[in-house]
Amino acid sequence: MTDADGPTTDLAAYAADRQIKYFMISYTDLFGGQRAKLVPAAAIGGMQAEGAGFAGFASWLDMTPADADMLAVPDPSSVFQLPWKPEVAWVAANPVMNGAEVAQAPRNVLRAVLAKAAAKGLTVKTGIEAEFFLITPDGEAISDSADIAAKPCYDAQALMRRYDVIAEICDGMLGLGWEPYQNDHEDANGQFEMNWAFADTLVTADRHSFFKFMVKSIAEKHGLRATFMPKPFPGLTGNGCHMHLSIWDGAGRNLFEDPADEVGLSADARHFLGGIMRHAKALAAITNPTVNSYKRINAPVTLSGATWSPNTVTWSGNNRTHMVRVPGPGRFELRLADGAANPYLFQAAAIAAGLAGLEAKADPGPRSDVNMYAEGHLADGVKLPLNLLDALRAFEADGALQAALGGEVSAAFLKLKHQEWNDYSRHFTQWERANTLDI
Repeated sequence: MTDADGPTTDLAAYAADRQIKYFMISYTDLFGGQRAKLVPAAAIGGMQAEGAGFAGFASWLDMTPADADMLAVPDPSSVFQLPWKPEVAWVAANPVMNGAEVAQAPRNVLRAVLAKAAAKGLTVKTGIEAEFFLITPDGEAISDSADIAAKPCYDAQALMRRYDVIAEICDGMLGLGWEPYQNDHEDANGQFEMNWAFADTLVTADRHSFFKFMVKSIAEKHGLRATFMPKPFPGLTGNGCHMHLSIWDGAGRNLFEDPADEVGLSADARHFLGGIMRHAKALAAITNPTVNSYKRINAPVTLSGATWSPNTVTWSGNNRTHMVRVPGPGRFELRLADGAANPYLFQAAAIAAGLAGLEAKADPGPRSDVNMYAEGHLADGVKLPLNLLDALRAFEADGALQAALGGEVSAAFLKLKHQEWNDYSRHFTQWERANTLDI
């Protein structure tokens, strides 16, 4: 039996069927951190009904120590048996406080955005391409000292030197029924990408969240460390997190597909894309949520010859140098997000922007087919933020996106991220001493 056999509704029965000893009841905070409690299977029935208690202030949520317990109510349909430790199961939870869902909790935010789509008869489907590095345990270098090629993308030798790690992760996805279909060495030395089938958005978000946990855990099992940090090494391509997106109706028809269109996108798809283009500068605060993120999307040329990340709000056909790529009919790829993006929040924000564009019949503008890395000056596009503060200010100025995403989560995110920026600004660096000490 795999976790693809159909949604689970009774976690106690799931435990008995799978010989599960413990459940990890997990929620994701605003900064993308996974928080969990390890619950013995004997107690899971009560936890499924009432939720596991957390102090919300102890994680990155805008709460105080005086707030009531936050109860993380597990969603049994999201349960995954850990492939590398099968007596344990992970289950995503929906935080509740004082009898109401916590509006700033990222999984709840995504569920609310998807409910708005569902009210219009729409089902959003997404696929995620999550890149990561395998590095030394101290985080100082890539783990494979022989991985030194100037153009290491798809390097067969480097891929097979990490076969044990990559194959164990892929075997895990196969066992969970995710339909993984390819694994490769990516454009940076020490970097990898693993792809699995697209699905309904909440399913994809849960899988993305679990994937990050699984990759890190299996890397540690092999004496390595995995990082999804946007730009862990200067000079090397950073970790992107590309999202492929389409919308379907109740009859299973892809509403984004129009075979008569030059790139295969329907009018609805173009309006949805128009919303993303219109709100892209504000979206960057959520798709690129750390100080380090802006070392990736505004990076100089890397060792391989291309950053593979955007710096301008443009879209194209099958052209990877743009923020949005249309690789084929009926879908498009948002290439803006990086490895630090919250698996739930960044999808919620992109879909909220797209739904707003769909309602307003937003125009995405003309496509651009130039090579943005060589001829970006020829493209007519708005520049993306240069740093996290610029992105936060763009998000603050975009009241429409805040309203579409949710006022409470927007205010909480801005408050905590401004605190993070201020903490960063107070940090003294060696660069400052080297360039200012003798002035």
